Amino acid sequence: MPKAKQSKRRKKFDYNKNRKKLKRKFQKKSRPWIEDSHIRNAWDDSKSTASNLLEMGLSSDPNRTLPVKKTKSAAQRSRIITKPYILNQLEEEASLPEKDCKTLSSDLMEYVQYMIRQHKDDYKAMARDDKNYYQDTPKQIKRKINEYKRCHPQLFQAFVDSLGAPEPMLL
Repeated sequence: MPKAKQSKRRKKFDYNKNRKKLKRKFQKKSRPWIEDSHIRNAWDDSKSTASNLLEMGLSSDPNRTLPVKKTKSAAQRSRIITKPYILNQLEEEASLPEKDCKTLSSDLMEYVQYMIRQHKDDYKAMARDDKNYYQDTPKQIKRKINEYKRCHPQLFQAFVDSLGAPEPMLL
């Protein structure tokens, strides 16, 4: 009986496949990167994702954790948390106040300072100014000034004080 044609053919190296890319793809699928350091340090590679998350007191499937319909199996199942310190660390990190890290470009800060220096709080005059290259409306300019006040309150106060005039802007 003759052999199948395909089994007889020798294997050839495929030069068109990017081996580095294939290796990275395989590694990414097999072990995903965990951004949170607490979870990453407590992760056990020998266990499944669901069992790792269950030990930490986290949910792998929110539909099972908070079911729409109350089922007996979900209500009777007891959860044993062996790594409660992960939950405590995550809650502690989440309770910290979020820093306002937004900043404005130096060009925008100079633009706002120029407008205040020239026109005080007359937004219509600011909108007609020649330096208003982007043709901002009075409301847009007011929004930019308020953004500058909110993001850099110390710089704004120092700028207003440096003008020398008694409080030109309403704080």
